[in-house]
Order: sequence, then structure tokens, then C-alpha cells
Amino acid sequence: MQELKKKILQEGRVLSDQVLKVDSFLNHQVDPQLMVGIGKEFSARIHEGYATENKKVTKILTIESSGIPAALTTGLELDVPVIFARKKKSLTMTDENYVSQVYSFTKEETNDITVSKKFLDADEHVYIIDDFLAHGAAAHGLIDIVQQAGATIAGIGIIIEKSFQDGGQKLRDLGYPVHSLARIKSLRDGIVEFMEDEHS
Repeated sequence: MQELKKKILQEGRVLSDQVLKVDSFLNHQVDPQLMVGIGKEFSARIHEGYATENKKVTKILTIESSGIPAALTTGLELDVPVIFARKKKSLTMTDENYVSQVYSFTKEETNDITVSKKFLDADEHVYIIDDFLAHGAAAHGLIDIVQQAGATIAGIGIIIEKSFQDGGQKLRDLGYPVHSLARIKSLRDGIVEFMEDEHS
């Protein structure tokens, strides 16, 4: 997605060969017009590879909080509800929630994420969205939630994938369709280098 790549080059800050900061438009301050474009792009990729008369996405699932804007605009495009998994530290979890654990490499902490069982049924076709894909911990946590519900994973939408880390390949090796709007090959020497793909 060229608009996203342009934004990364203009406003992204490379903090190390592992870390890209995009808080001016994605995960602190949000660019609404960019999010509208991202929703349209995810919707197009979903229709391209998944939707048929009997097989359509029925829910969008993300994790709070950075995935919510893109999930919302995608939900608007597809006209389906958006669920966000809550990050919750609680000793009183009930049987009314699906619960999984997600380790954050940037925050160096593990969070329980929860989704109410009343919002996710076995007959759902769920499309997962997240802002970043590095090692894949958040995506695997959301996959676990969907599997606990007995629902179907329609695909995984990622805004920025750090392809030099192993998360994306692991998900693809498991057979999940991963739609990454910007795939970063390298952050070496403070320079963002993108992988080329058919959707660039």
C-alpha cells in the first residue's frame, strides 16, 4: 500500500535495527484518512481471497488499542461488527470470557487478553487485524481466542510487518492467509527498506 509506505518514510522514526516508531499516525496519534484507506485495502484483500456467497467474514477481531482504528474502518467497509480483545490483569476471570496470554516484546510484559463469549460464536468467520507483526505473539493470542470459540479464521490483516522477524513466516507456515500492507525487509543503519510484493 503506497500511501502507507509513504507515510512510514516521511514520519516513521527508526530507533534501532529492530524498532520503528510510528506514533505520529498509527499507534498514539491516528491519521483518520489513512485509516479509511487501510480499511478499504483490507476489505479488497478479503474479497480477493475469501468472500463467496456462503463464506463471508462476519466479525473483525483486534486487540486494544492500536488495532482498533484499522479494525473499525475495515468493519465499516464490510458492514460487520468489530470486537477488540481487552488487555486485562485479573484474578477473577469467569467462564463468560475467552482468555489467552500475549507477551509484548516492546513492553516486556505478558497480558491476559479477553473476549466475551457472547460476542463470538462457533459459526463466525473471523478476520484478525493488528497494527504490527514481529514475532506474532498478539496474532497467536487472537488465533487462540478464535479457536476457543470454535470459529473459523478468515485471514490476518497486518498494517506493518517486520519481515526480518519470524512472526509472519510462522503464521504463513501454519496456513493462515496473512495480508500485510507494508512489509519491512530491514531497518539497518536507520533506513527503512521495504519488501516488494504484488500489492505494493
